[in-house]
Amino acid sequence: MRPNSFSVSLFGLLLLLTACDGASQNSRSEDTVLILGSLTGVGQEIVEEAFAPFTAETGIEVIYEGTDAFTTVLPIRVAGGDVPDLAIFPQPGLMADLAREGALTPLDDVMDVATLTTAFGPDWVNLGAVDGNVYGVWMRADPKSLVWYNPDAFETAGYTIPASWDELMTLTEKIAAEGNTPWCLGMDSGDATGWVGTDWVEDILLRTAGPEIYDQWVAHEIPFNAPPVKEAVQQFGEIVRNDRYVRGGVVGAISTPFGDAPTPLFEQPPGCYLHRQASFITDFLPDTVEPGRDTQVFLLPGEGSTAPLLTGGLVVAMTNNTPAAQAAMAYLTTVTPHERWAARGYISPHQDVDLALYPNDGIRQMASVLAQAETIRFDGSDLMPAAVGTGTFWTGMVDYVSGTDVDTVLSTIEASWPEE
Repeated sequence: MRPNSFSVSLFGLLLLLTACDGASQNSRSEDTVLILGSLTGVGQEIVEEAFAPFTAETGIEVIYEGTDAFTTVLPIRVAGGDVPDLAIFPQPGLMADLAREGALTPLDDVMDVATLTTAFGPDWVNLGAVDGNVYGVWMRADPKSLVWYNPDAFETAGYTIPASWDELMTLTEKIAAEGNTPWCLGMDSGDATGWVGTDWVEDILLRTAGPEIYDQWVAHEIPFNAPPVKEAVQQFGEIVRNDRYVRGGVVGAISTPFGDAPTPLFEQPPGCYLHRQASFITDFLPDTVEPGRDTQVFLLPGEGSTAPLLTGGLVVAMTNNTPAAQAAMAYLTTVTPHERWAARGYISPHQDVDLALYPNDGIRQMASVLAQAETIRFDGSDLMPAAVGTGTFWTGMVDYVSGTDVDTVLSTIEASWPEE
């Protein structure tokens, strides 16, 4: 049976590793795994529930510690030698930093990476790799390349889902020409204002320049003001800087809180017809809106018949190499914990998760988009140095939408990139 499918391999792994030198860096019991993550409240419950079968089969107790200050707490604990056994990273950039410092264990040393590839696919394995070594196993995906729409409003207006970027822009102009507003777009996010714009640019660059150029840009192997990046920003500008295309025009785009932005989709008549945003926007929809029924999604189209998917997510890495920690990482490669996460509404990148397990049609549709994506890349700003990714890139997008010319914006961001 599926719930027990991992037991034989885990017990075998434990017997083998216990015979080796697996002394913990901490004073915890050898049959305990301490996990540190940023999930709290219900998120903590979901993690603990997913590890219940692991404890039942192995006898290894799993202790989860959640903190809102994860990105600050984990480096401090690593520096002080008080490390958890596993860490759940909300951004792979910090995971990469710790991997390069030697604070994480490469999974290549403790498991067959082919098993990971079979379970998740090559893109997800590569997203958990740093400098050629694999460190992370993904527990949750947060698809970002989603366009939300009201199916009833679409049907009433006679609109159809566009299959390419050209069709998307044709639809955008058609809606505007009929005296309606095509897009809702809100960039206001307090101290984090601007990330909505960076997501748009990342999505467009991934579609227009391709994943190889995208990867080079994220790694700063090409400058921030390289021609493909400039073209992507300008393509974003064709929408956001056109007052006919965006609800409230430029002022509305900058001043509307991102969580409020999709609400006009459900007004009568609709205040807009399209809204590009990540899966987590469901947390901000009006209480009367049922995802999957009142609103649906389609993958932001690209230049051709297929389009890549931009995503965020949570990735687990080993910060303390013990037999119990290795067993827990092996468990994460099986479908069992992912089935439990899926049942609680987390979208899993594990390829064997049955879509029927998701709790509603809305999440099921987003998971289907993820499962069908041929190319997947992580949010680029989350992978860049903080001074850029959550600094000048964010503020630069606000400046650009406000009217600053693209060359000035991109040159400023390029100049802010830290020296190697």
